[in-house]
Amino acid sequence: MRKKIVIANWKMNHDFHETSFFLRNFLKILLEKKINHNKEIIIAPSFPFLHISNQILQGTTLKIAAQNIYQMDKGSYTGEVSASMLKSIGITKVILGHSERRELFFENNDILFKKIKIALKYGLDIIFCVGETSFERNRDQQFYIVKNQLKETIFHCTRDEIGFFYIAYEPIWAIGTGKNATYEQAQTMHKFIRSLFLEKYGESISNRIPILYGGSINNLNAGDFFLQKDIDGGLVGKSSLKIENFLKIIQS
Repeated sequence: MRKKIVIANWKMNHDFHETSFFLRNFLKILLEKKINHNKEIIIAPSFPFLHISNQILQGTTLKIAAQNIYQMDKGSYTGEVSASMLKSIGITKVILGHSERRELFFENNDILFKKIKIALKYGLDIIFCVGETSFERNRDQQFYIVKNQLKETIFHCTRDEIGFFYIAYEPIWAIGTGKNATYEQAQTMHKFIRSLFLEKYGESISNRIPILYGGSINNLNAGDFFLQKDIDGGLVGKSSLKIENFLKIIQS
């Protein structure tokens, strides 16, 4: 049975004091109520606060992820952050392929594959996002789009490398819009993604790889998404910024 996984993607929110306050109080509540039993909880703060966040959660089962890396190892790339830098401060996970990176920063599949390879070089677990726009779904292209996003990136990886991945399906039209895929739409896509891994890598990997839903997931709808057979948890944005809301999602 696959473990349930909840990932908080804080995006460009929470300053130093807000980050520290959240993590210390969140951790206290988890320990008091034993909420995180048999669940994997990952939090992705902004770059400046990764080190302090990792220190606060040291010795716990909670993990910290970065929201991005640059596709090169080192060099004259002002303002960028490398996988080796993250590894040097104890960060072991990174989100790649988020729709905001694809849409706002023009990251295509070629760039994302380079990021995947550099992340794997340093042994980072990869939370890899896939999903279609409303334009693509309205033209019934969602399965082709998601398949191509995987085919041009992850599916170049070896069977051993697949063990470093989480997949997050995030319909782009549902991110930050208050709209959601229906539970049936989400389950159908998750089942399709799992079938692609079955076809490419076999039953063992297909059954094992975690596939999460992202896209305006909140404390009111999370439980119904998590009940779906092929949905292993959620990649949560706005609803992860408040302790009480994020706790309800985890408890779902």
